[in-house]
Amino acid sequence: MRIEVKNLSKRYKDQEALKNVSFTLDEPKIYGLLGRNGAGKTTFMNILSGQILASGGEIVIDGENPFDNQRLTESICLIKEGDNFKKDLKVKNVLKIYSYFYPKWDQELADELIKEYNLNVNAKVKALSKGMESALGIIVGLASKAPITIFDEPYIGLDAPSRKRFYEILLNEYQMEKRTIIFSTHLIDEVSLLFEEVLILSEGSLLLKEEAEAIRDKACAVSGKKGEVEKFIQDKDVLERKQFAGMMTAYIFGDGEEARANGLSVEGVPIQELMIALTSRKEGA
Repeated sequence: MRIEVKNLSKRYKDQEALKNVSFTLDEPKIYGLLGRNGAGKTTFMNILSGQILASGGEIVIDGENPFDNQRLTESICLIKEGDNFKKDLKVKNVLKIYSYFYPKWDQELADELIKEYNLNVNAKVKALSKGMESALGIIVGLASKAPITIFDEPYIGLDAPSRKRFYEILLNEYQMEKRTIIFSTHLIDEVSLLFEEVLILSEGSLLLKEEAEAIRDKACAVSGKKGEVEKFIQDKDVLERKQFAGMMTAYIFGDGEEARANGLSVEGVPIQELMIALTSRKEGA
């Protein structure tokens, strides 16, 4: 499903959460939607899923607005950090309701995930631990088979092994049946290798939209003696500098081979560090 974001803006009283954001998601991929708190990520996801209206501009999915559009909302599943389900419902009732709503619901996958996370289907949502409630959200998101599946910090309360298992299952399901997966998280280092494309928001604006592999090729960390690094980066696009005991590391957009030819050490920049550097530079500007 083609997602077109056209000059999208959203204002809450005196706060502008999104500022004329425009981009297009043309094909099924795993997208990383990144940014600091308050960057506008959650607002964007709520507009995309048809839960709120934009103040200006629009999102269209296959040419249609998702707000109050049942055909589209049946194709979009948003799993938030919490409060996804009515507290008085039993787990089995939650799953039954969602199985009716999503035409491509995979009950076999849901049953497998219930066993994987050892979830008590007779428990009420309000009786679940935070981790078990997150597991329920993960089950609904994956089993929905929605062509657009959005995970917004979906695993609060899950331990590291459970999160790792989630990543493995998500990737396996995606490889078997491609869909657009939008993943927003602060645990970027854990999940960044899943991303095929990265979008970074900062203060309501789109700072970067780039294929993950291209980011890894374009950005590098150059290290060496302070004087040598400073000389090398004079005419480079520098994101950040770090100094310690006469040594320096600089994150740059540039050719790592040129740095190696100058006797400097070169490594890739983790996407989490790149996001921090880019948003810090934005705020400094």
